[in-house]
Amino acid sequence: MAVVSNSSPLIGLEQIGQLDLLRHLFEQVLIPNAVALEIRLSVAPRPWICLRPVAQPPRVETKRRALGPGEREAVSLAVEVNAGAIVLDDELARRVARELGLPVIGTAGILLIAKQRRLIGNVRTHLDALLARRFFLSTQVYELVLRKAGEL
Repeated sequence: MAVVSNSSPLIGLEQIGQLDLLRHLFEQVLIPNAVALEIRLSVAPRPWICLRPVAQPPRVETKRRALGPGEREAVSLAVEVNAGAIVLDDELARRVARELGLPVIGTAGILLIAKQRRLIGNVRTHLDALLARRFFLSTQVYELVLRKAGEL
């Protein structure tokens, strides 16, 4: 399955040394130009993260919302390529993506899937590492993911 990613999941996973999980979970990770610009100083290039410019201008629905350029382009690209999912953390961006019929996965969800597929031993260590790096994660999401992982 090909997924489109916004910048925050890529940056967060890179910061905790788990970015390569995406390579093991998905056939291809696509990013639009705006995301490439946002991650250029934070994420080392990986051959499996593929730059894919948006062919059409960002969708009208995403322009009306208060989304950043990376989020707008990521949502537009995911619709354009009929991505299997979009990897987003921002709540407003997630809502917009769902309204457009896109399956949404967040950074915490990536870690949960990785544990379920036995790519990592536990989720808590990685969630705590994200929080230590000032990655925003609500208490609700933290507890929900730990419950689903059988760690709470």
